Amino acid sequence: QVQLVESGGGLVQAGGSLRLSCAASGRTFSSYAMGWFRQAPGKEREFVATIAWTGASITYYAESVKGRFTISRDNAKNTVYLQMNSLKPEDTAVYYCAASSQRGVRGDRIGSYDYWGQGTQVTVSS
Repeated sequence: QVQLVESGGGLVQAGGSLRLSCAASGRTFSSYAMGWFRQAPGKEREFVATIAWTGASITYYAESVKGRFTISRDNAKNTVYLQMNSLKPEDTAVYYCAASSQRGVRGDRIGSYDYWGQGTQVTVSS
C-alpha cells in the first residue's frame, strides 16, 4: 500500500511558476513509476507527466506542457516533483500525483496507476 500526499499548489499569475511535491509512504518508492495528472472543472482527468521507476528516470510529457513543466524524483526522500514554469490560465486544475507498480504499461494512461493522491489546486490568473 502506498499513500501519496501532494502539496505546493496555489494561486499564481500567468507567466509565473509553482513547484508541486508528492510525498509517498512506503519503502519501495523507487520501484514505482510516478505520474502527474490534472483535472479542470467540467473536464476529464488528463495526463501531464510521468517518470519511470528505473535508474535512468526516463520522463514523458503531454504536448501541452512540454518545455514548461519538469518532473523529477528524489528516491531518498520518497518524493516526486513537478516544476511548472510559464504557467497559463489553461493550466488551472486540480493536480494529482499517482504511483504505478505495473510494468510494460503506458505512463500516460489513468488505468496504469495503482495509487492516487488527494490532489492539490493550481489556479493561474490572467
